[in-house]
Amino acid sequence: MDARSNSIVVGEGLARTYRLGSTRVQALQGVDICVRPGDFVVVQGPSGSGKTTLINLLGLLDHPDSGRVLLDGRPVTTLHDDELADLRRDRIGFVFQSFSLIPVLTAAENVAYPMMLKGLARAEIRRRTGRLLERVGLAARAGSRPDRLSGGERQRVAIARALANGPDLILADEPTANLDSSGAESMLDLMRELNGERQVAFVIATHDPRVVARARRTVTLRDGRFVTSP
Repeated sequence: MDARSNSIVVGEGLARTYRLGSTRVQALQGVDICVRPGDFVVVQGPSGSGKTTLINLLGLLDHPDSGRVLLDGRPVTTLHDDELADLRRDRIGFVFQSFSLIPVLTAAENVAYPMMLKGLARAEIRRRTGRLLERVGLAARAGSRPDRLSGGERQRVAIARALANGPDLILADEPTANLDSSGAESMLDLMRELNGERQVAFVIATHDPRVVARARRTVTLRDGRFVTSP
């Protein structure tokens, strides 16, 4: 059976080049990857190897110069921006190094925001928000704004927000970079638990050996190419 047939997201021949002044930087060069339900994939490599570019392409935040992305076997690279935004909202969760929480909103409001964009009923939003904050151990902090939360707590809010609309895939870019050892280990425990409980697939870009040690599957990028089999 074609490995793509039961994959959530597939990248085929992904290439991306950026311009830095007069210099052309080849961030990715013909990368292939399949992510299946329940995967816990770590993409490792040094800074500048193309990890963030790959996350952005799989998350439909950027367009490849060549190659294509398929979601549930459907090519999505050429969809309009509004269609891509709907797919990101409904199917993909994001966890960023800098947390990317809205500073004027409480933890509960940050988690609720993606559900509001989707147009869910208020009662359903309240129910899901409470359940998600409880699941990440922050029910007691629901009314706190990000500046009142520790780094580990902010990242847990970000994970709850990523889960808000029931995605099949969560993409994380250096999620432990701004966490101390205790916060990083706690967050990784939570990610692995959610991966096992919900079969949500995770793709995590990192150079943190603590994250690599938790992987079910590891791939290594160097100079925009995989140096191990994807």
